[in-house]
Amino acid sequence: MIGQRLVVGITGATGAAYGLRLLRRGRELGLETHLIVTPAGVLNVHHELGLDRKALEAEASFSYAPGDVGACVASGSFATAAMVIAPCSMKSLAAIAHGFGDNLLTRAADVTLKERRRLILMVRETPFNLAHLRNMTAVTEMGGIVFPPLPAFYHHPQSIEELVNESAERVLELAGVAGATPKAWTGLKA
Repeated sequence: MIGQRLVVGITGATGAAYGLRLLRRGRELGLETHLIVTPAGVLNVHHELGLDRKALEAEASFSYAPGDVGACVASGSFATAAMVIAPCSMKSLAAIAHGFGDNLLTRAADVTLKERRRLILMVRETPFNLAHLRNMTAVTEMGGIVFPPLPAFYHHPQSIEELVNESAERVLELAGVAGATPKAWTGLKA
């Protein structure tokens, strides 16, 4: 929808391409995107995608420093369609699960939950230990959606980009964004 707001968080977990794709696809769909990237996220974006903070921030409508806990996205009166953290580190997951809003990313996630808006966490770790599973359970019980970006192969992807795009489209659909186009399962071919 035109004018719809989407908050995108990027942490230091591997998978920065998911966050970048959400920002780019958001622009294509006419969304107002609000980016929060942690210091470890900036390092990972540079390592995985070759982008610096300035280049990443240029992909968003608005961007905020993680220490700016007074930014508009930390207020319940700032209406958004959803918040997606892509990728979401286990550190950020733990902070969100325990209400530890010590930076703008975790504070905005806390506000998203308290306002009963969609919070989608693209958690990146494997295998999971018990602390990870319990934190995912806690976030789910609070109304968040845990969405590990597991690739789908039924649409016969030909590249990593196709896998990333498909996960991003599924997340945008979960976020309630009009125009998201995940591929549908068409069944096995004989």
